Amino acid sequence: MKLGKITLDKQNIFLLLLIIMVAAGKLIPFKDEYNLYFNLSGFIDWGIAAIFLLYGLKLNIKEIVKDISNWKLHLLIQCGTFIIFPLLVFLFYGFTKDTDYYITWLSIFFLACLPSTVSSSVVMVSIAKGNVTSAIFNASISGIIGIAMTPLLMSFFIQPGQENMDNSEIIQQLLLKVLLPIILGLLLNPLLKNWVTRYSRSLQNLIK
Repeated sequence: MKLGKITLDKQNIFLLLLIIMVAAGKLIPFKDEYNLYFNLSGFIDWGIAAIFLLYGLKLNIKEIVKDISNWKLHLLIQCGTFIIFPLLVFLFYGFTKDTDYYITWLSIFFLACLPSTVSSSVVMVSIAKGNVTSAIFNASISGIIGIAMTPLLMSFFIQPGQENMDNSEIIQQLLLKVLLPIILGLLLNPLLKNWVTRYSRSLQNLIK
């Protein structure tokens, strides 16, 4: 049987690398002593900030204002994240209640209640050539809403602990890793406009 020629485009390469990294994480799990030689956590933080800085350099302020005013789109996305997804999983609650599969169902329900991951949402939308500006805005808002919404949804099935949760670190990380680099990129955009235009294709490939 003759096999057709297999070609790898950018989307397939990204998916292949993602599978390789998951397999590598399983075979070589991270250990604290690795920080003596390489600070993986710091590298990831700087990498995320650099990606959103590049997004900020490419964004247009007029497009941002236009996208933020599109409240119907934002409402639809947030409802999908915190209402539709949890509701789809909740439909199977009756089949797993008082069974050995309840913990599995609860785990999946927890995943459905989580806010969207900022980096993954924006990267996926960028690969699909979608509205990156709205993706950044909604992913950031989703993270803030999730601080309250995720525990609220989970409280219907598990009893929360008595200790008070400190969400300030979560908000701080969101501001430092996502919003601050984007704002910095927007501020640098007028100064680096010619450079961004000249290397727009390279930047597009890099942030994908």
